[in-house]
Amino acid sequence: MKNHFLRGLLGISIALSAGLSVVSLSGCVPVVAGGVGVGILMAEDRRTTGTYLMDEEIELKTGSLVREHFGENTHVSATSFNRRVMLTGQTPDAEVRAKIEEIVLGVPNVRAVQNELVIGEVAGFTTRTNDGYISTKVKARFLDDKRFNAHHVKVVTESGTVFLMGVVKREEGGAAAEVAARTNGVSKVVKVFEYMD
Repeated sequence: MKNHFLRGLLGISIALSAGLSVVSLSGCVPVVAGGVGVGILMAEDRRTTGTYLMDEEIELKTGSLVREHFGENTHVSATSFNRRVMLTGQTPDAEVRAKIEEIVLGVPNVRAVQNELVIGEVAGFTTRTNDGYISTKVKARFLDDKRFNAHHVKVVTESGTVFLMGVVKREEGGAAAEVAARTNGVSKVVKVFEYMD
């Protein structure tokens, strides 16, 4: 019943977003298509609609809290999948690293935290840009591999290390890790999967 209600709200939200986009940005098809694209991704996701939306909310709240408490002296990315939050990036010391994990554990609906934060200098613009490029290459290669659905695996890259999240079968997770490891620029692959089998 709850999921049916959430699906209804999501449908209304997407319809309203698309409608507002058409009114305020007439002729801007990509904005409307983007709203529809989110709906398609959610339909293919193994998480429930409610969990998908919770993950989005968790990421927003976590990012806001980290910025509020630590400002510019840290670089923290929070990725939530099935209410498990993975923290990647850099912190100045172990105390800050531990405090960030504590804060994230206090965010509503978070059920676990995987803390992959590294103690060190904040990554620069060039490193972050390269990480984004690596993630894009890995995702593109996933689309070519027919052993698993690319939409079931989330890719996060930090300083050349690729982290893979998702709810997968062990065989799918192994195939995704293999593809990622063979991608140029990837120095290491870390599996942060939840397994169905």
